Amino acid sequence: MFTLHQYYLRYLEEQSIPKEWYQMYHVKNGLRNEDGTGVLVGLTKVADVVGYEMKGTMKKDAQGKLYYRGYEIQELLEKEDTCNQYERCGFLLLFGFLPSQEELSVWQSVLAEHAALPDGFLEKQILRGSSKNLMNKLMQDILTLYEYDDNADALDNETRLYQGIALIAKLPSLICYNYASKQHALHGHSLYIHPMAKDRSTAENILRMLRSDGKYTKEEAQILDLMLALHSDHGGGNNSTFVNVVMGSTGTDLYAAFAGAIGALKGPKHGGANCKAAQMMKELMRKTGLDASEAELKEAAAQLLRKEGFDQSGLLYGFGHAIYTYSDPRAELLQDQAKALAIAKGKQKEFAYYERFAKCVKALLKEEKGITVCTNVDYYSGFVYELLQIPEELYTPLFACARSMGWLAHNIEHQLASGKIVRPATRYVGTLKHVK
Repeated sequence: MFTLHQYYLRYLEEQSIPKEWYQMYHVKNGLRNEDGTGVLVGLTKVADVVGYEMKGTMKKDAQGKLYYRGYEIQELLEKEDTCNQYERCGFLLLFGFLPSQEELSVWQSVLAEHAALPDGFLEKQILRGSSKNLMNKLMQDILTLYEYDDNADALDNETRLYQGIALIAKLPSLICYNYASKQHALHGHSLYIHPMAKDRSTAENILRMLRSDGKYTKEEAQILDLMLALHSDHGGGNNSTFVNVVMGSTGTDLYAAFAGAIGALKGPKHGGANCKAAQMMKELMRKTGLDASEAELKEAAAQLLRKEGFDQSGLLYGFGHAIYTYSDPRAELLQDQAKALAIAKGKQKEFAYYERFAKCVKALLKEEKGITVCTNVDYYSGFVYELLQIPEELYTPLFACARSMGWLAHNIEHQLASGKIVRPATRYVGTLKHVK
């Protein structure tokens, strides 16, 4: 008697495609060129991710830079001492110019106006429908909000803009309330629901809603605000944004496109990498101790590369990037503020461990593989969330909350600039057969 497992083994034997065939057939595996650069699939004015320069046909690595509508991210965020940089960057991404203080106030009031969930949504959809995975639950909630919109299938871009803003405004509540509901329903924790405060920024409201006493410091709100601003966009080629654009190009509703983007972001190779990096570092600290020597840290990194530690994947989470080589500007900005927060929280030794381990990893990869890598934004983001006492299962949902600004900006831009359905092609390499 045959089993599905046997059918699967037969599939592996007869239908697998060898990796070397991609080069043989001149197919761009993963939409990547052979030099590691991305295959160009569109035009954008929203954001640019720079990690190399092209000298003719030659790729030359360069210091990493991230631009929002032409503004370098360091220039936008480095010297600001407020808690509303996420809202400011979101305005810039969506409308193309930096708001005045008056325009920023209007924008924040618009977000506050649309933050409330529909009548009965909290009780019916959230409190009675807890899920073991918050990203999956977030997708469900977004699709359910479709049912509350009388014009949900509208195709004009101004309506999509309004729909997107309303969704973005509701995401903090959806994330925090679903977490509270899950903790109560599945773990028996006390249930508390703090409504969004109209006079607070997104970062302030998230900290307020997640904490039983609703209290937070200005420094805590500022670094969470920085995290949200840094994650707001990363060009049109990142997986979740691209999925959202591909889905939007078919003419499907914005709710479906956002749900698809959340599903893409959930993966550990994309938004879920921040959880993996945090888990890896916690295991290393337990294994080596905070006072580990440079030699011990280097050996620990070598074991990870040999698939002998953590998840046996051979990956060093938080290191390297598809575009950045020498530096990730997001990580550099976050590292400085993470250090200040670590000192304030009495976690200097843990932060020093992060810095020393990063130095050892970079040296090891240079010695063993001859490559230069940088820490990426995921390396420090998990540590910052931990300092803020934000649970690990909220790391990726908060990433989704931030990136929703970029999803909306790219979705609308593609409809306005191109309007064509995104339809690449694949090459058939199977054999032709006839039914006997």
